Amino acid sequence: MENQNQRSNEETEIDLAELFWVLWRKLPLMIAVGLFTALLAFGGSKFLMPPTYQSVTKIYILNKQDNSSANVTYNDLQAGTQLVKDYSELIKSRFVLEAVIEQLDLPISYEQLSGKVAVSTPTDTRVISITVTDSSPVMAMKIANAVREAASIHIRNVMDIEAVNIVETANMPTYKASPSVGKNTMMGGMLGILIVAAIVILSHLMNDTIQTEEDVEKYLGISTLAMIPLNEADSKKKKKKYKKPVSYTHLRAHETRHDLVCRLLLEKKKKNKRNVEVRVIK
Repeated sequence: MENQNQRSNEETEIDLAELFWVLWRKLPLMIAVGLFTALLAFGGSKFLMPPTYQSVTKIYILNKQDNSSANVTYNDLQAGTQLVKDYSELIKSRFVLEAVIEQLDLPISYEQLSGKVAVSTPTDTRVISITVTDSSPVMAMKIANAVREAASIHIRNVMDIEAVNIVETANMPTYKASPSVGKNTMMGGMLGILIVAAIVILSHLMNDTIQTEEDVEKYLGISTLAMIPLNEADSKKKKKKYKKPVSYTHLRAHETRHDLVCRLLLEKKKKNKRNVEVRVIK
C-alpha cells in the first residue's frame, strides 16, 4: 500500500513537472497574447467606454427626541440607525426623484434616475450619504444637490423630524469614477495569459500519443533498439532543418498510447523477449 502511494506521488510530481515544462515552452506565446489582450483592454477602456463621474452629498437627520434630551443613549443611537434605512427608502422614492426630474428638466425616466442614485450609511452612524453617478461631472453635482433638497422636504413631511441638517454639499468631481484604464489593462493581460495557459494544459492532457523515445521508456518501461523515420526521403530533406527524427520505430501512423501499449505487450508475450523492436507500417 505504501509503495503504491509512493508511486502515485512520484507520478504526480512528474506530471506537475511536465506541465510546468510545457507552459515554459509556450511562455513567449503566453506573453504575446497577454500583451495583445492588454492592448485591447486599454483601447476599449480609453476610447470606447464612456467615462462616469460621482458626486456625493451628506445629511444628518435630527429627531425631536434628540433635541429634547441632552443625553443620547446607545439604545437611542441604535433606534436612530434603524430609522436611517427608512430614510434611505424615502430618498429614492418616486416622489423625490420625479421632483428632481421636473426641477432639472431631465430627459430620463424615474427608473433611469434611480439607477444613478445610491444611498449609503457608515456603520453605527446616522449620517446618510447620497451618491450620484453621471457621464457629466456638472450634472452629477446638480442631481445630488437636488435629490438632497427634495428628500429633506419629503422626510420632514412623512416622518416626525425636527430638522435635516446638511453635513456636506455635493462636490464637483474632478476625476472619473470609471472606467479604470490601468485596472482594466492589467485584468485584460492576465485574462489573455490564463486563457492560453488553459488551452496549452488541456491540449497536453488530452494528447495520449507517444511522441519521443523517452515517452516509450517512461510510460511503457521498454527500451528502444533503433529509430526509423516514416519516410526516408522526407527525412533526408528535413535533416538540415530538424535535429530530431520525425517519428520512431515503435509508432504506427496515428497510433495512441493505449493502442501502442496493447500491441507491444502482445508482441512481447508472443516473442518472450525483454526488448521489442517494432517497425513502422506505411
